[in-house]
Amino acid sequence: MSREHALTIWNAAVDAVRPEPRTRAAVESEKWIREAARVLVVGAGKAGPGMAAGLEAALADRLDRVDGLLNVPEGMSAPLKRIRLHAARPQGLNEPTTAGVAGAEEMLRLLQSAGPDDIVVCLLSGGGSALLPAPVEGVSLTDKLEITKLLHRSGATIDEMNCVRKHLSRVKGGRLAEAFRGKRLVSFIISDVVGDPLDVIASGPTAPDPTTFAEALRVLQKYNLGDSTPSAVLRHLEAGCARTVSETLKSVPANVANRVIGSNRVALDAAKQKAEELGYRVLDLGSFVEGETRHVATALAGVVRSINREGIPKKPPACILLGGETTVTLGDTPGKGGRNQEFALALLAKLGAGMHGVTVLSGGTDGEDGPTDAAGAVADAATFETVAEQQLVTEDFLRRHDAYHFFDRVGGLIRCGLTGTNVMDVRVILVR
Repeated sequence: MSREHALTIWNAAVDAVRPEPRTRAAVESEKWIREAARVLVVGAGKAGPGMAAGLEAALADRLDRVDGLLNVPEGMSAPLKRIRLHAARPQGLNEPTTAGVAGAEEMLRLLQSAGPDDIVVCLLSGGGSALLPAPVEGVSLTDKLEITKLLHRSGATIDEMNCVRKHLSRVKGGRLAEAFRGKRLVSFIISDVVGDPLDVIASGPTAPDPTTFAEALRVLQKYNLGDSTPSAVLRHLEAGCARTVSETLKSVPANVANRVIGSNRVALDAAKQKAEELGYRVLDLGSFVEGETRHVATALAGVVRSINREGIPKKPPACILLGGETTVTLGDTPGKGGRNQEFALALLAKLGAGMHGVTVLSGGTDGEDGPTDAAGAVADAATFETVAEQQLVTEDFLRRHDAYHFFDRVGGLIRCGLTGTNVMDVRVILVR
């Protein structure tokens, strides 16, 4: 029953940030959109199909004025009439591709064609950075992909990765907005970033960029990547430091607006409501959780023990909720998995026999977790018993970052498919 409750609570979180109803309501609230001579639609993200469907529903009686395209992962579709979904990358591979570049360039041409009475609606959601690549002149897509991989393997935060990527792009850091010459632009955003900073979500294609070329270089220095960084990337960043004119947007033009319409906070609020309906006392740790995944799991194991032994800070039955997005620093020979699967495995390893009465579920709200077909994993006392029966050593799987093969063997992978939204991760820990 506890495992079913955990899934019910997690699903409530995901359902609360479904993009179609949230986008439809947002478009309907902006009355001026309906009055435009032409509505151009651009953007990128895993929630793109649902967001596009919501926009078309809001403008159902004047779709002849709508035109545009969104970059989305392959295999995503929606019954759209005017907005084209452009497959910009394969599912399960969160990397920029030449197809993504082609889509981004088409968007730039569309924006540059805008007339003085045209408006743009930009739809942005999680995964937008990788789905909207447009490298600057002199830097190849291969160069950009290599530096992204280096930063990811080094454990760089999403803010640090986006700082570097924005200064290597023709659309990120506000440059997509700069290409627009029409009447007004509004971005509707479903946030996949801690704190919902506009300049970081999808690398801020329509938001001001507070970072500098010098800061991008300092990120590389922080992780000792100077020698391994592609030479074209270093040359471009160093040249940017020498220029006095910025290549990213430093203030929002009067005709540009950004609206966050979905976030991890919204998802956690829905999860809290569902958990209370099921009879749990809820400890909501918020949507700002970051750090190394195993360290976060270790801290939460301590909270679980405190609830079990002392009833502090909540008495059982208790539900711990936390959002945000942690990181996994990979070694030279990583296994297969993602941060959510690793979180569940790390908590299981730390509690051991203390899993009695405990259920942990950690899942990406987009339905993806690392390069796998699972959103995350769930573990409980039955998982611990299976581990003992099969004489598995959890620490060995942790050391290899091989949580996927662990949960594939003992059961517990959450294979729900792409959810059509993305507001980071939601973790549910039940203590009975």
